[in-house]
Amino acid sequence: MSTVEKTEKTERLSVFKTYKLYVGGKFPRSESGRVYEVSDSKGNWLANAPQSSRKDARDAVLAARKAFGGWAGATAYNRGQVLYRVAEMLEGRKEQFVREVADAEGLSKPKAAAVVDAAVDRWVWYAGWTDKIAQVIGGANPVAGPYFNLSSPEPTGVVAVVAPQESSFLGLVSVVAPVIATGNTAVVIASEKAPLPALSLGEVLATSDVPGGVVNILSGRTAEIAAPLAAHQDVNAIDLAGADEVLAKELEIAAADNLKRVLRPQAVDYFETPGIDRMTAFLETKTVWHPTGSLGASGSSY
Repeated sequence: MSTVEKTEKTERLSVFKTYKLYVGGKFPRSESGRVYEVSDSKGNWLANAPQSSRKDARDAVLAARKAFGGWAGATAYNRGQVLYRVAEMLEGRKEQFVREVADAEGLSKPKAAAVVDAAVDRWVWYAGWTDKIAQVIGGANPVAGPYFNLSSPEPTGVVAVVAPQESSFLGLVSVVAPVIATGNTAVVIASEKAPLPALSLGEVLATSDVPGGVVNILSGRTAEIAAPLAAHQDVNAIDLAGADEVLAKELEIAAADNLKRVLRPQAVDYFETPGIDRMTAFLETKTVWHPTGSLGASGSSY
């Protein structure tokens, strides 16, 4: 019997995927060492996911704050290129995400493929907005006097995102992409029951051009991770998309301590064109006054 025939008859051991957190551009295990079982829609075991702790949440905020200056200071055009690169990388790994979304959400392969296609398109859509949003919501303001008065949007800072529970991938992308498109950095809590697509997204971000720390992805018990993030003094805003009514109220109260911006949960069809609301939710407006100088007789000299 030839070596080839022997190889063909040899049974291979299954190589199970190890899922890890994505924090500061690296892939740590949970600081606590805990994991929890993730099952598909039929209750079949899929993988063990890291169960993040309060310490993991604090580490993610630290990484997001460290990355904020560089990301916010990048040109809007550059951020658009980076987001488009994420779409490219996702397109190349589409088969993996179709499988993970199908398992996570109990969808057929064609329906899961439609979800993944929509998520890729969503990255492209927000990539196109990065250098246009300032023109839409900023501008020159007419004032009574010889002044230039200009308003322009600036990112809020570090944004905690409670990702949607049911839409584990398209919903995730739809709440993360607008946060970073405008120059914010994000600490994301993945869907508790279906975190695997989010954790795999971390691998895509790491191999794209997204700087480490711009997006940090945690998995585990949503309430356990969200509470310290809502109360964290270095978190500037929080998106409660994936919080239920009771948890959302608790987090909103905690967020008030340092006057965080809060985006309350709302019913959303993530397949619909999203509009610009999620981008403007985490932008501040800076207004600058500047004298035009002495006006001449014609009123046009500066």
